[in-house]
Amino acid sequence: MALPSPNLDDRRFQQLVDEAKRYVQQRAPEWTDHNVSDPGVTLIETFAYLVDQLLYRLNRVPDKNYTAFLDLLGIRLFPPAAAVAEVDFHLSAPQPDTVVLPAGTEVTAAPAAPGETGETGETGDAVVFATTDELRVVPSELTRLVTAPRNGEQTDRTGALAEGRDVLCFQAAPEPGDALLFGLPAAVPRCIVAVRLDSRVEGVGVDPRQPPLVWEAWDGGGWRVCETGEDTTGGLNRPGEVIVYVPAGHTASVIGGTRAGWLRCRVTEAEPGQPFYSQSPTVREAAVFTVGGTMSVEHAETVTDVPLGVSEGVAGQTFRLDRPPVLLDGEPPVVEVSSAEGWQRWEVVEHFGRSGPGDRHVRVDATTGEFGFPPVLREPDGTLRQCGAVPPKGARVRVARYRTGGGPAGNVARGAIRVLRSSVPYVARVVNREAARGGVAGETVANARLRAPEVLRTQERAVTAEDYEVVSRLAAPSVRRVRCLPAGGDAGAVRVLVVPDAVADEDGRLRFEQLIPSDQVLRAITASLDERRLIGTRLVVEPPVYQGVTVVARLAAAPDEADRVRDAALAALFRYLDPLHGGPDGTGWPFGRPVQYGEVFGVLQRACGDALVEDIRLFPADPVTGRRGAPADRIDVAAGALVFSHQHQVAVTAAGPEARG
Repeated sequence: MALPSPNLDDRRFQQLVDEAKRYVQQRAPEWTDHNVSDPGVTLIETFAYLVDQLLYRLNRVPDKNYTAFLDLLGIRLFPPAAAVAEVDFHLSAPQPDTVVLPAGTEVTAAPAAPGETGETGETGDAVVFATTDELRVVPSELTRLVTAPRNGEQTDRTGALAEGRDVLCFQAAPEPGDALLFGLPAAVPRCIVAVRLDSRVEGVGVDPRQPPLVWEAWDGGGWRVCETGEDTTGGLNRPGEVIVYVPAGHTASVIGGTRAGWLRCRVTEAEPGQPFYSQSPTVREAAVFTVGGTMSVEHAETVTDVPLGVSEGVAGQTFRLDRPPVLLDGEPPVVEVSSAEGWQRWEVVEHFGRSGPGDRHVRVDATTGEFGFPPVLREPDGTLRQCGAVPPKGARVRVARYRTGGGPAGNVARGAIRVLRSSVPYVARVVNREAARGGVAGETVANARLRAPEVLRTQERAVTAEDYEVVSRLAAPSVRRVRCLPAGGDAGAVRVLVVPDAVADEDGRLRFEQLIPSDQVLRAITASLDERRLIGTRLVVEPPVYQGVTVVARLAAAPDEADRVRDAALAALFRYLDPLHGGPDGTGWPFGRPVQYGEVFGVLQRACGDALVEDIRLFPADPVTGRRGAPADRIDVAAGALVFSHQHQVAVTAAGPEARG
């Protein structure tokens, strides 16, 4: 870590006043009135105040020198990053024509009420997001219905459906792999589709809350799983609708001799304890229609056509934006210089080390919004080297497009984005199904001072486990935790475990899917490490294994305190057994730390106050399948694993007077 800056003079105001009074006693003993009412003491205090300010500025000199050294090393402050979320735009009613939402359509998270604090700690102001691309909500209808048994031929059932006959969705005795295909006139990428079915068969063995079904969309190379929303059919058992969120890659293809945009409902293997179909459900009527679309939004604003100034025709010119910072976590800013042929684009580069005299390159300081053009360097032999082209004298310089904004304020909880700020016809409401994440504040000078020794030590190379962790954090500042471990005992392989930051739901609890980093984050870390790893090192970048833990506890409390005690106990358990903010020190559960009966008992007793903790049982659980193991007093956690709170259960019984006493 950095050496502490010396305090060049640690005297303060009162010490200066006392020292001056001692000098007065030595030099002017006849002056005996040292009370604050004396005009001389007033002068002493005035000069002591001025000297105190000078000492403060003197002690800032080491900070200024340190900052200058950081600048010489090329260490610049990281700019903020923008939070990203997926937002559903629901139509007021299905439309016959395509509804187009242009890129830059704005939505907002409702501000916190007066006196209340929102998820990010901000109050009052709405958080504005904008769509990153154009969204086309394409109308759809059902043109083909095809049954596809697991080991049989596909059969077109469109005619039977039109005649009002009952159509078996799967084989008479369904098997995993049986599917029912829905053909649409065209592909509906990023659309929200409602599949309305009228079934005449009920009670075919499955649990309507958890049917062994999955909805998929054809993307030209295979079937991709679709997320589903509300399903009122109970696993195709009764009339109702299924809301299907079609992924971006949906493509029209020829299946069974018919070209269409295909969706399918496929039977899956039943999980342990999950009921399976005893007979196939049937469909007598079916309809498909588009009810909305999904698009990515980011907490950023795109600014266009910003003039920077006029070139003087000399090397090393700099221009500064009026609205920094510049976000670099997406497309780079577009810098243009006027010429006789029109506006010429100059490429934004990280440095001028590889720039030749004719290269139109420019460098940007994202934090300050400063754009710098190539300088001229003097070589050891006295010659001058031009590190890039210089805009001609009188040429106008502008930023045609850049993005600004970002920060942690954009990390709003799921369901928080629900206001359409732009005017878009036929859109009734908006909502984000998952929390926005990825918003990071700009780096502070204090953090850059701590980062500088790490940069000097690694020298852009990943050798030790700590090097891999440092480089990973620099590549993806939005991640919460990074851990580097050997991969399976192989000396030539490295595992980098990535834990993303996440915003808990309104009840303060994390869901398992929130702890899986996005593909974009994993790709960014992999690309950065791949450039810096030793030759021959095999690299694996992935999320850690999560060991689910279920705590079943029985507490005794006064009848009027039961609800409060139960809520406090559950909150304490979810807070302590948390991979991001839990653990003994509140910085996240340590990798590989076991969960023991005694510490859970202590957590509950501290949280519940006078209530009695009568019984505790710990169960290992699988957070994916929900299966629970046998009770134990200690749950071991692997070296590269973290704990995850899975469905804790707390029962509070009435305590007798002697127990409460």
